[in-house]
Amino acid sequence: MELRHLRYFRAVAEELHFGRAAEQLHIAQPPLSQQVRQLERELGVALLIRTTRKVDLTPAGEAYLKRVVAILDAVDEAGGQAQRIAEGAEGQLAIGCVGSATYSLLPRLVRALREELPGVDVSVRGEMLAPAQIAALLAGEIDLALLRPPVEQAGVLLETVRRDRLLVALPEGHALATRDELSIKDLRDEEFVAHAGHSRSVMNGVLTAMCADARFVPRVRHEVEETSTLVTLVAAGLGVAVVPDPTAALDIAGVCYRPLVPLLGVDLAVGRAVPANSPLIEKALSVLRRIARPDAQPVPQRRGRQLK
Repeated sequence: MELRHLRYFRAVAEELHFGRAAEQLHIAQPPLSQQVRQLERELGVALLIRTTRKVDLTPAGEAYLKRVVAILDAVDEAGGQAQRIAEGAEGQLAIGCVGSATYSLLPRLVRALREELPGVDVSVRGEMLAPAQIAALLAGEIDLALLRPPVEQAGVLLETVRRDRLLVALPEGHALATRDELSIKDLRDEEFVAHAGHSRSVMNGVLTAMCADARFVPRVRHEVEETSTLVTLVAAGLGVAVVPDPTAALDIAGVCYRPLVPLLGVDLAVGRAVPANSPLIEKALSVLRRIARPDAQPVPQRRGRQLK
């Protein structure tokens, strides 16, 4: 039995006429009749009642038609799905994201993906530090990782997508909040809230390096993994923090932001596991490259929680 036997039977059963069925199938009527009889012999049952005037289905034929329709529709759908997946228009996409990009880039990326690739099921994991994202990439738990370089890991491809300015997050009412801008030296006597150290966070290394260049060691009072927790602790007056500017999108009350001068920034990159030959991942990267651009708005000068 081949799929063509099922298609031939379906055409005859739905038309109840060999001539019309043959025309629909673009074959001659005698071969069509032979193929349907061959199917009946293989099944050992009569599917059709044939007379000189009409064709009807037997009870076995009626039951068999229902299954045949379901089988052929499933075969057609499977073929269509395979084509959509091969084109990157359908499938599942899991994205991991570093904290600061979780609040700015990630929402826009997911909206764009849902609009442009409606057949793709997008899932996200926010507030992930770089080491956790790399481990998830290599384990196949996520497909794309939005993180802060540098990352040196065999089997992972990195592509820089934008550069974010660095800001100082201050508790509202802090003495330094009267300034329009700050240098890292201005923070010499401050206590810091920082991202997790011990090579778990790129931002921790950035802070340490900047302070070293200014010839002091930062007094880190609290270390946290989530950017939202970091900003909350700043709002509570437990220290100051150096953060990428998208962090201000959190809009947490009690915090104000001032730009660091000279202008400093950190890269945001997208990582993917090797081999990276998925059409879906390529389409997602195309969307990401288009929307991942630095914010063009100036840094607010006086009050907190305005920067977007």
